[in-house]
Amino acid sequence: HLTMDETLAMNRQNVHDILAVGLNPEKTFIFANTDFIDQMFPTVLQIQRRITVKECMSVFGMDQRSSIGSMSFPAMQAAPSFPSLFRGNVFPSDVSDSMRCLIVCGIDQDPYFRLTRDVAPKLGFKKPCMLHSRFIPSLQGVQNKMSSSSPETAIFLSDTPEQIKTKIMKQAFSGGRATAAEQRIHGADLSIDVPFHYLQAFLTDDEELEQIRQDYSSGKLLTGHVKQRLVTLIVE
Repeated sequence: HLTMDETLAMNRQNVHDILAVGLNPEKTFIFANTDFIDQMFPTVLQIQRRITVKECMSVFGMDQRSSIGSMSFPAMQAAPSFPSLFRGNVFPSDVSDSMRCLIVCGIDQDPYFRLTRDVAPKLGFKKPCMLHSRFIPSLQGVQNKMSSSSPETAIFLSDTPEQIKTKIMKQAFSGGRATAAEQRIHGADLSIDVPFHYLQAFLTDDEELEQIRQDYSSGKLLTGHVKQRLVTLIVE
């Protein structure tokens, strides 16, 4: 379990991540639940009344060993989906409850907001809409996801260029073959190749990406070349 200090440090790192996406700080309202709880609590209470323990157990796999914090968190996660939470703060005091929220999230967050959509009509709100973003996999394999608590699985904005290079060259799981000779004959398995998955996420030049796909899968490119291209891209 993380300490509160560790959680707050991750919170600050998350703010850096959000701004790095390109959101305008002048038009972006970023808050922590712990700092905004007085504004959130009335809406949280309304949501809590309408989510049963049975639903939490069914949707999230909770059981009698789950903490009451786990049981109460879905309501905290759902609350910012509704405009009433931000009246007199982000929005005017007379903002309409018909305003609809668009949530961009990873698929792992989907259960929270499906439950939110079920609750919304009971509160007189519009159901929020969702866009599922693609997961950036762990450096250790495409079946895993990055974890901020396991530095070897992820690349952080705070990493130095040398740290980024070391992580990609040494930690990123490759779909390449055991030897260069085999690679040139059979090509790489792109479905499990982490560097190529990262290039798909970050390389904006579609023509270059397609050329890498063709050359890497056919054996014209070796893993080292692809990893080095990724290093350059991420550092830039």
